[in-house]
Amino acid sequence: MHVGDALVALGGAFLAAAVLARLGARIGLPTIPLFMLAGVVFGPHTPGIALVENPEDLALIAALGLVFLLFYLGLEFHTDDLVAGGRRMLGAGVGYLVLNIGGGLALGFAFGWGTREALVIAGVVGISSSAIVTKLLVETGRLRNPESRLILGVIVIEDIFLALYLAILQPVLGNASGPVEVATDLGKAFAFLIVLAALARWGARTAGRLLRVFNDELLVVFFVGLAVLSAGVAEELGVSDAIGAFMIGLVLGGSTAAERVRSLVRPLRDGFAAIFFFTFGLTIDPGDIGPVLVPIAIAVALTVVLNIAAGVLAARLHGYGRLEAANIGLTVLTRGEFSLILGALAVSAGLDPRIAPFVAGYVLVLAVIGPLAVLKSEKLVRLPHRERPGSSDKMRPMIVAPAQEGSSTEPGNARRTTSPESR
Repeated sequence: MHVGDALVALGGAFLAAAVLARLGARIGLPTIPLFMLAGVVFGPHTPGIALVENPEDLALIAALGLVFLLFYLGLEFHTDDLVAGGRRMLGAGVGYLVLNIGGGLALGFAFGWGTREALVIAGVVGISSSAIVTKLLVETGRLRNPESRLILGVIVIEDIFLALYLAILQPVLGNASGPVEVATDLGKAFAFLIVLAALARWGARTAGRLLRVFNDELLVVFFVGLAVLSAGVAEELGVSDAIGAFMIGLVLGGSTAAERVRSLVRPLRDGFAAIFFFTFGLTIDPGDIGPVLVPIAIAVALTVVLNIAAGVLAARLHGYGRLEAANIGLTVLTRGEFSLILGALAVSAGLDPRIAPFVAGYVLVLAVIGPLAVLKSEKLVRLPHRERPGSSDKMRPMIVAPAQEGSSTEPGNARRTTSPESR
């Protein structure tokens, strides 16, 4: 694409996303599905103005959106939370994966599209969107809620799992030469993760001393380079770029400069994330979704049930009440970037052609109802139900604090004090 055309397309993408999101905000809709809708409306598959004919033209900008989203998540998620979570956090993450991956695999076989297709559907249904979950926690001002630490722990465990899942799935889809190559890729991926985890755990003090020497301008240049480089190295080693960005955010999040970095990265996070979701919308062809509407509806219903069950399980493990259980289950309900990666792999491997429109429709529906459900979680919890004696919901005090920057004013978005079990 010519430079002038590329700039027009990129500028138009930003404006289209902003205008649609602004219109939707007037009726209480979250920005995430509206950014995606802008991509659908102004994409190559919809009549009218096509700002971008080929989604690959925005691939690098979209990748930066994912990098900054996960980098910011790492800044907010301290290593102490990972360590303190211990077995309960691991149990919550594993329980979530068992329920959702198992349910997705059963669903894939029930569709009868083939064994390889079933394995792809298992991943599509089983793994939530780290990018959307992060954006939801930021938008709703819930990052400091006690259950949000658990939510972040679950998606971190998911991201680690997906690195293994992708490595195993590659030979199944015919892209790997044999088990030796798979074992080599797995070894490199886990070695990289271990190195970054060690840096996050024990290198924060050194990072803090290093960052103190930079003014704000140079600090932005430094952490952008660090985040992008880490994401690129992770991708080359077979780990997702998202987990690479998250891990380096974890390193800086434990440093004395963490608050400066958080404030400086927010505009980058918000701007590039809009293009990430817009680019996702560009890949959706509305005409292909009709023939797979029934499978999409079944998958969405199953996902809602499984995520609510996983939320209840995780909440009970940590002694939380109904509101926290609802927040956990609904926040991790959305599906996104990983599902699209699997859909693209299925297309390149020549699998059943129904896979791609199924993935697109499934992800778009959950991208709409997931954020709406999160915003209304407190109201949903208040629906008539039988209270159990000694319910923890009656016991836990709620302290309303001023919302974070960019947070919603919904009653369910008030931040609560951190309970002892969350630390």
